[in-house]
Amino acid sequence: MQPLPAVILTVVLVAFVAAIGVISRHFRGRTRDVADGDVLTPAMVGTPAFGRSATLLQFSTELCSRCPAARRVLSSLAAEHDGVRHVDVDLTHRPDMTRRFEVMQTPTVLVLDGTGRVRQRTGGLPDRSALATEISRLLREV
Repeated sequence: MQPLPAVILTVVLVAFVAAIGVISRHFRGRTRDVADGDVLTPAMVGTPAFGRSATLLQFSTELCSRCPAARRVLSSLAAEHDGVRHVDVDLTHRPDMTRRFEVMQTPTVLVLDGTGRVRQRTGGLPDRSALATEISRLLREV
C-alpha cells in the first residue's frame, strides 16, 4: 500500500472512532423528566421502605465500573436531605428487573417522589446538580 493512502485511511479511521466516542458520551448520563411515571412500591424492588419525600433508586451490576461513583453521589445527596432515601438494586442476578424497569445500561437512576411515582430517569452516571434540583423541587411539593 502506498504511504499517502495509508495515512489518509488511518486519519479517517481515527476521526470515525473519535466521532463515535463523542456521540456515545453525549448520550450517557442523560436525565429526562418522566411524565405520568409508574408508581412503584418498595416490595417491587425488594426494599423495606422508600424515602418519605423522595427516593433515589439506582440499578447497578457487580461489574459496573461507574456504579460506585453513582452510589457515592446518590448516598451523599440522600444524607443531605431529610426524607430522601437511596436504594441500590443489584441487577446481576435479577434479569426480571432489568426487563421490568427497561434498564439498558448501568447505572440507571430513577427519582421517585414521596408516593413512589417515577419523576425522573437517568441512564449512565447521574449529574449531581440535576439530581439536587429535582430533589429540591420534590421537597417543595411536600
